Amino acid sequence: MKKKLPAGSLGYTEARRVTLADERAPFALLSGETIAPVAVEYEDYGPRDAEKVILICHAMTGDAHVAGWDKNWKRDGRAWRREKAGWWDNVVGPGKAIDTDVYRVICSNVLGSCYGTTGPADANPATGKPYGLRFPVVTVHGWVKLQKKLIDHLGIKKLHAVVGGSLGGQQALEWALAYPDLVNKSIVLAAAARLSAQGLAFNAVGRYAITNDPHFNGGDYYDGEPPRAGLAAARMLAHITYLSEESMHKKFGRRRQDHWHPGFDVEFQVESYLDYQGRKFVQRFDANSYMYITRAMDYYDAAAHWGGGSLVQACARVKSQVMVVSFTSDWLYPPRQCRELAMAINQNKLPVTYIEVPSDYGHDAFLIQTEEVSRLLRSFLSA
Repeated sequence: MKKKLPAGSLGYTEARRVTLADERAPFALLSGETIAPVAVEYEDYGPRDAEKVILICHAMTGDAHVAGWDKNWKRDGRAWRREKAGWWDNVVGPGKAIDTDVYRVICSNVLGSCYGTTGPADANPATGKPYGLRFPVVTVHGWVKLQKKLIDHLGIKKLHAVVGGSLGGQQALEWALAYPDLVNKSIVLAAAARLSAQGLAFNAVGRYAITNDPHFNGGDYYDGEPPRAGLAAARMLAHITYLSEESMHKKFGRRRQDHWHPGFDVEFQVESYLDYQGRKFVQRFDANSYMYITRAMDYYDAAAHWGGGSLVQACARVKSQVMVVSFTSDWLYPPRQCRELAMAINQNKLPVTYIEVPSDYGHDAFLIQTEEVSRLLRSFLSA
C-alpha cells in the first residue's frame, strides 16, 4: 500500500525511458567514439503545454527523480531504488520555488550512470555482456548534448531555465555555452568552470580505492561480488568533501560511540557516520558508473573547451541571464572559483547575478539550505 504523502507533495511520479540513439544513428561523443543504442531515463512534471520549461541537472550520484515519490520504486533491482522523496523535493513541486503548477519541469539521468540511462552495467551489443570499462568515456559536454536530443525529442524549442548544483551546475553552465540561443536563464549552484587540483586528487584516490578492491576484476564484476569495500571507501572520502569543518564539528566533534573498546574498530561518531554512508551507497550505486562520472567531473574545463584557455573568452558565448550561487564553507567549489566565473561573464558586459550564501554545511548546502535556495530561485526565475 502506498504511503500517505506530505502536504504540498508533487505526488507519485514515474520515470520514463526513451531511446535517443540506435545502430543506424549512434550517439557521437567528444572522444570521437560512438555508442548505440542509448536509452535515457527522465522524469517530466507540470503542464505539458506550459509556456516555460525548466531543465534540472542532477549532481554526481543523483538521478532523474528530483521531486515527488517514485511510483515504481519496486519495479526492478537495476537501479537499487527504494521509496523516497526526490532529491530536491522541497524545491520542486506545486507552489514551490520551481512551481510545477506554472512550469514544465524535466530532469534526465546522465549517460554512464546506473539509474536508467545507458551505462557500464548495460549489455554491449558487440558481446552481449556488460560494458564494464569498455564503455566509452563520458563528459559534461556529451551529457548536455544528449539532454539536447531529449529536449528535441519532446518537441521543446527553448528552455526558460537550466538549473543545477555541483556537477549539475556545470551542466547548467555548459548549456549556456553550448546552446546559448536556447536558454533564457542559467542557474549555477555550488559549481565553477572547472575542478581544482585538490578536487582532482580526491577523485583520483576514490578511483584508486575502487580499482584496487580485489573484487573489481578490471571492471568485469557483474557476475560475481562487486567491489563493495572500494566503492564504500571512495564514497566515504568524497562525503568528507561535501561537508565542512564547521558542520562536522557541530554534528560529531570528537564524541565517541556509546559503547567502545580501545583499538581500531569504529570508535568516534564521525567514523560511524562515514561507515554508514559508505555501506548505504554501495546498495544503490555501481562502481563503474562512479569511475566514469568522477572522470567526467575531472575533465570539465569550460575555459579550455570554449575559450582556448580563457574563461572570459569562453563566457563571451553566453546569451542567457546567469545566476551563480556559492556557499561560504564549500571547499569543493569554493566561493573564489564561483566569483571567477561570475566575473568572467561580467567582463563581457553580460547580465550576471552572483550571491554568496553564508553556510556551515559545506558543498551539500544547495541540497540542505532549501529555504535560502528556494528564495533565490523564485526571485530569479520570475524576474
